[in-house]
Amino acid sequence: MPARGCLIVISGPSGTGKTSICKALLEQVPGTVWSVSVTTRPARPGEVNGHSYQFVSKEEFEAKQSAGELLESAEYIGHRYGTPRRPVEEALAAGRNVVMEIDVQGGMQVAKKMPESVRIFVLPPNMESLRARLEGRRTEAAAQLARRLTEADGEIAIARDSGCYDHFVVNDVLETTVEQVRRIIEQERRQA
Repeated sequence: MPARGCLIVISGPSGTGKTSICKALLEQVPGTVWSVSVTTRPARPGEVNGHSYQFVSKEEFEAKQSAGELLESAEYIGHRYGTPRRPVEEALAAGRNVVMEIDVQGGMQVAKKMPESVRIFVLPPNMESLRARLEGRRTEAAAQLARRLTEADGEIAIARDSGCYDHFVVNDVLETTVEQVRRIIEQERRQA
């Protein structure tokens, strides 16, 4: 039997570089797989169904949730997100690390269900840099952008107050942040 894998939860406001950090971990940490979430939001340009997300209808999402198939679920800016439980459990049992990019609501649920998970919250260097990153995406209207910035303040406060995140990292320089996250994971694995 291989040693059980490590569940790595990466959370943070939109635009902090969570996806870039996760991609780097998948490339740099052997035996690490991506947890593909389900969502009711429409796909963005370049996103592939089943790879970026599983894009489902609201009805399909609710059916999965009612059947207990989701490890966690949350609503963010009018769309539902969730993590299918079975693929995560199978990968961990097979000794693979699982990287999960989820919001604070989901992070708190995972902390309760899987307290052995490594939970890392990614912060922007400051709110001005976060605004610039979100504007640079050019994927949202001004009203949506303003809503994401407002949500970011609330998410940061909840993450700090909830106590479910053991690690907070500021993503200013991506390579430095990835190395910091890798060290956190290695330290947590040694302590497990």
